[in-house]
Amino acid sequence: MQQSAVPELAHTHTRPIHWVATATAVAGVVALSSVVQPGSATAAQPTAGARHKPAHAAVAPPATTGVDFPLQCGPVKAVVAKKTTGDLDGDGRPETVAVVHCDSAMGTPPDGVYVLTRSTDTGTARVVATLVDPKDRLTVTDLSLHAGTVAATLLGYSSDAVPNCCPDLKTPTKWHWNGNAFIRSTPADTHSV
Repeated sequence: MQQSAVPELAHTHTRPIHWVATATAVAGVVALSSVVQPGSATAAQPTAGARHKPAHAAVAPPATTGVDFPLQCGPVKAVVAKKTTGDLDGDGRPETVAVVHCDSAMGTPPDGVYVLTRSTDTGTARVVATLVDPKDRLTVTDLSLHAGTVAATLLGYSSDAVPNCCPDLKTPTKWHWNGNAFIRSTPADTHSV
């Protein structure tokens, strides 16, 4: 074994003062990290054009309360059964997709599926598209929104002879905004319930 040419240094032996100094330094780093926080993380990298645009403030999705849905319910009121929110048209502001039907005491009232957005003038919610018309006698069992696409499972009837209580067709359906309108896509096969 070769001997070191440098004499043994005094600070290579730990003493209580070293532990106190280390604990103080760690406490200082922890305190500083609680004050300084990183910005929000995003999953997507910004495009070259997006780097120069100012960030928009977070906008709340349109609420369904107080909206006049195009649904004829007579003396009963319209009920929002399901809803989901997200940016459907890529403008950075969320829309709301709502499944609405008349509040019926008996039977299965048909659903309407509506897209709501905020008015730029007043900020109030308004219906901008009808994805499912209640006149089509359909019931929506699932509703989701992912990557600008609305997905739902529609229960319907193979003929007018099928009673309202017992839909016999099940169709998974999707809608996607193409820049001008919502385009509906369904698989080639509709399943019997």
